Order: sequence, then structure tokens, then C-alpha cells
Amino acid sequence: MALHYLDASAVVCSLVREPAAARVRAWLGRQDEATLAVSPWVATEVASALSMKIRTGDLSVQERADALSEWQLFRDESLIELPVDREAFETAARFVARHDLSLRAGDALHLAIAAANGCALVTLDERMAKAALELGVPVTDV
Repeated sequence: MALHYLDASAVVCSLVREPAAARVRAWLGRQDEATLAVSPWVATEVASALSMKIRTGDLSVQERADALSEWQLFRDESLIELPVDREAFETAARFVARHDLSLRAGDALHLAIAAANGCALVTLDERMAKAALELGVPVTDV
């Protein structure tokens, strides 16, 4: 059974009111939990994105707290956590060196982790999905 690596865009969308939230939640609901993976880097980005939503007025402090609680429960009960080792950072550095891909460092790290673990990427970030395909990382449509 192939693993699906969820990036922060997919996770955050599943936690808050965003245009694709219902679609992402429905897709997640159809998946076997044994196929859903994240890395510790996802946790960092989820926390960052939710804090940014407070700063932009998209979430209240209480809504952020509720979303973080939901995320922690989801992560602890339903997700496989993949390790991030030195090789992942080295691979990510090679990926960002490909200027034609226009990858940010964090996105390259997600792709390196997914690639190292034979995962298909689950993202709402079109640029990242395009780069993933260029790098040979499969992308799952949600």
C-alpha cells in the first residue's frame, strides 16, 4: 500500500475554513489511516500557518487553539510520522538548486522526505505539485 505524504497546505485546509476544505476532508475520510504520512516539518509549518491566520484576521485565538488541538489529535491517532534526517536536507538543497523549479526551501524539504520514503505528495500548492512531478515524486489529486 503506497503512502500519501500530506504537506502543510493540505493539513491546514482540512482544519480551517478554506475553499477546498470540504474536498480535502472528504478525501481524507476515504483513506486508510495506514497510508497517511507527515514529517515533523509539517507540524512546524501547520503551527506557522495557523499563527499567520491570526495575524491576518482569518482566525481568532480560540479558533487557532481548536485547530491545533484537532491537528494534534489527527497527527497522534491517524498519521505515520516520517523521520527527517541529514540526507533529506541534502536532497532538499539539491532540489532548491534547480532554479527552474522555483522551490522554496520548506517545499523542497517536503519533497525530499516524500521521495526518500516512496510517498505520493498530497498538496494544494500547484507550484510544488509541478516541481514534484519534475523530480519524479508522484502527486495525488485531492
